[in-house]
Amino acid sequence: MNVELTVNGSTHRLDVEPRTSLADALRDRLRLTGTTLGCEHGVCGSCTVLVDGTAIRSCLVLAVQADGADIRTVEGLAGDGGPHPLQEAFAAEHALQCGFCTPGFLMLLAGALAEEPDLDRDERRMDEVLASNLCRCTGYAGIRRAAARAARRMRGDGAPASP
Repeated sequence: MNVELTVNGSTHRLDVEPRTSLADALRDRLRLTGTTLGCEHGVCGSCTVLVDGTAIRSCLVLAVQADGADIRTVEGLAGDGGPHPLQEAFAAEHALQCGFCTPGFLMLLAGALAEEPDLDRDERRMDEVLASNLCRCTGYAGIRRAAARAARRMRGDGAPASP
């Protein structure tokens, strides 16, 4: 089947089998390997990307379902002016160790902060959002600090996200 995906601002036309997941199309066909595959059951969140601005598990969505969608992967997170505030905050707050889950967390939080710019002001809500992705290394403390730091910076009421 032919699909057209706009990924990180570039349009791609792909011929895919109907059973091809969006994650596989991104990784295998477009070579965007920042989208990592962990469980392939939608549980871990490492494959999270933004589809039309909403964070989704790309292992659970078929490429044909994303036909015509605007997709943003971790490779498209940074802007022309340098790293995204989330990327800077993750580095500054030591919010990653092995890095496997990091792209999924970055995309989850990019979507969440776009929808809820004050997410850092509600600790319970922040915990709910972060609980949807799994990290086996960090204990989430650095991720939580990075999310709050980036939220403040994105709102313009905090220090820069770099040390």
